[in-house]
Amino acid sequence: MTVRPMLSRGSKARRAVWPVPLLTFSLVAAGFGVAHTSQAVPTGATSARTAPQAASCADTVFAAMSGPQRVGQLFMGGVNAAKPDQKRIAVLRKYHVGAVFLAGRSTAGTKATKSLSDSLQAKADTAGGHRVGLLISTDQEGGQVQVLSGPGFSTIPSGLTQGTWSTSKLRGQAEAWAKQLKSAGVNLNLAPVADVVPASLGKNNAPIGRYDREYGHTAATVAPHSTAFAEGFAQAGVLATLKHFPGLGYVRGNTDTTAKVVDSQTTRTSASIAPFRAGIKAGAPFVMISSATYSKIDPKHRAAFSPTVIQEMLRTSLGFTGVVISDDLGNAVAVKSVAPADRAVKFLSAGGDQVLTVEPNLVPAMAKAVQTRMATDTAFRTKVDKSVHRILTAKHKAGVLRCG
Repeated sequence: MTVRPMLSRGSKARRAVWPVPLLTFSLVAAGFGVAHTSQAVPTGATSARTAPQAASCADTVFAAMSGPQRVGQLFMGGVNAAKPDQKRIAVLRKYHVGAVFLAGRSTAGTKATKSLSDSLQAKADTAGGHRVGLLISTDQEGGQVQVLSGPGFSTIPSGLTQGTWSTSKLRGQAEAWAKQLKSAGVNLNLAPVADVVPASLGKNNAPIGRYDREYGHTAATVAPHSTAFAEGFAQAGVLATLKHFPGLGYVRGNTDTTAKVVDSQTTRTSASIAPFRAGIKAGAPFVMISSATYSKIDPKHRAAFSPTVIQEMLRTSLGFTGVVISDDLGNAVAVKSVAPADRAVKFLSAGGDQVLTVEPNLVPAMAKAVQTRMATDTAFRTKVDKSVHRILTAKHKAGVLRCG
């Protein structure tokens, strides 16, 4: 049996793992009920009618939530897609975690994945009589980065191959892939990759180029293709995520496995920012932040902890109003020198909205630290409240939060 390169999150290539056996997950044995999810609505730019509805619903649910429930919305915890760990799932439920990342690799197909998704949704919180459904995400880019496969799922080609297609073909294919995820109960994809890997670096770019994850080697190729991928998902009513802002194309080290990864090329006005600008203009609802340091933007902070990157560049310069999600702040070597509790607080303080940790057992320390800071820091509490509203609004778009 060969070992294949494998990504277990929405960021960089993880160490190789053995292919996992077919998922044989029993809802009865796990003690789960089955939830019937609402029909998703298209993502992307909302109409004048639906945007106020989403905001109003978010306000209503937010007002009915307890403090711990609000804090729980700020986290996304990992669940192995093939062998879900009930103890880790119990931690997510105890801390009211509002989003789940299906990690690892499953070859079980859409029906088995839907059973798992339904079982997770059955554990979602309610607030004021409203069910606050989960955002259920995965990495479904293509090539070596496809967590879910098997009956009902297409074998998706690499980003580099997708980048040779016409944008209309890619948009149509992406819509089909999104419908497959939707049928499996997945409402958020941590894709597309909007990073530009220069041809001169190519495979020497460990996180992206090594695995052919990029759509091309220039912004002129990447921007229309990453946008087309996101638009296809929007047409199917599945949320998409531009990653990894402000770009991982010019680094050599992989932040999953390497400390002190530095980009010494990218500036606030680099051409490689263009794919993010295009995707945001087209209405992409999520943007993932890199954990590398950008010496020409903010040499003192990793991007995930940088107000300059998140507030000034992403929010102000690019006008992004959606959900800012971190790269993995659980297992990544790039953040190991920072205590887990501080990782969450630093990310949220810098302007982030949702903390991704593939390791759910870090959630208790992170959540408690956020609650402690909220109790003593009014400005931080205000930021957290805005983040929860953004996440609830995204849930309304995904069809897992409804009011009246």
